[in-house]
Amino acid sequence: MAAPFSFSLDSAVTSKAELKPEYDVVIIGGGPAGLAAAIYAARAKIRTAVLSKDFGGQVLDAHSVENYPGFVKATGEELMKKFREHAEHFGAELVQSTVQDIRKEGDRFVIVTGKGETRAPAVIYATGSTHRKLGVPGEEEFLGKGVSYCAICDAALFKDKAVAVVGGGNTAFMDADLLTQHAKKVYIIHRRNEFRAEPLWVERLQKNPKVEFITPYVVERIEGTDRVEKLVLRNRETGKTKELPVDGVFIDIGMIPQTELAKRVGVELNERGYIVVDEGQRTNVEGFFAAGDVTTGMNNVHQIITAAAKGAIAALSAYDYLKGKGFVK
Repeated sequence: MAAPFSFSLDSAVTSKAELKPEYDVVIIGGGPAGLAAAIYAARAKIRTAVLSKDFGGQVLDAHSVENYPGFVKATGEELMKKFREHAEHFGAELVQSTVQDIRKEGDRFVIVTGKGETRAPAVIYATGSTHRKLGVPGEEEFLGKGVSYCAICDAALFKDKAVAVVGGGNTAFMDADLLTQHAKKVYIIHRRNEFRAEPLWVERLQKNPKVEFITPYVVERIEGTDRVEKLVLRNRETGKTKELPVDGVFIDIGMIPQTELAKRVGVELNERGYIVVDEGQRTNVEGFFAAGDVTTGMNNVHQIITAAAKGAIAALSAYDYLKGKGFVK
């Protein structure tokens, strides 16, 4: 859902709201799910705070967003600025601070931040997930300069160029399929000779003359001058290395849900580490809700619109909970 580019973080995401000692609901995470939850919670006239180190999440990195209803085309920064303004318009308080701990004390959650502690009977946890990284030299250096984690965001930037996709699952194959509509050549690099992707995807890409499979190889280094120019690959069976000239590399080796804080209050996770929620975004911990890419039920769809929808549902469920328990009238 995100594609890296450079912008001034200080001007884009700062917030001057001060942390208060108590709220009705505290939303942890300032991405689409968290900000959408803030809009719905604030419109319900409950005291709402959003705690995050920035406001916009991974979407801030997107060069171009063209699939969010009502916006034919916008940068991620522009779109999330609208989200923030909308939430603040209805009275949500956006407090820029890192959450350090969460604990349950009686019928309240205590949230510890870099700006002190606050309390609330309801929490909406929307910290999202991060792209799993290769961890190789050049990956960070060329982020936004040929290294990408989102084909849907950046594919059009590689028209008539050669690109590589690293990964062997459905996401990697779907991204490769999309890239064939723009790039002149697409290499799929996978550490095994077998793929986790559905046979339909494998068969489709095998028939595409633009696609070439490189297995069983891993990326050793990403090299270039100002932008990505080539990959250094190592064969996992022979140990031999070779160079692959490319203009870009898309890394699709999975996501890591940010659940560390949620685990501290006993929230249930599934086998992949995502928070288990019901249709109302409720977790197994009373008063604790979760939304967005950190939760189950997304069917591997990590999009702004789905995260925002889950945030809205979580806020409405939180309001029902607060009202039912007598915390708000």
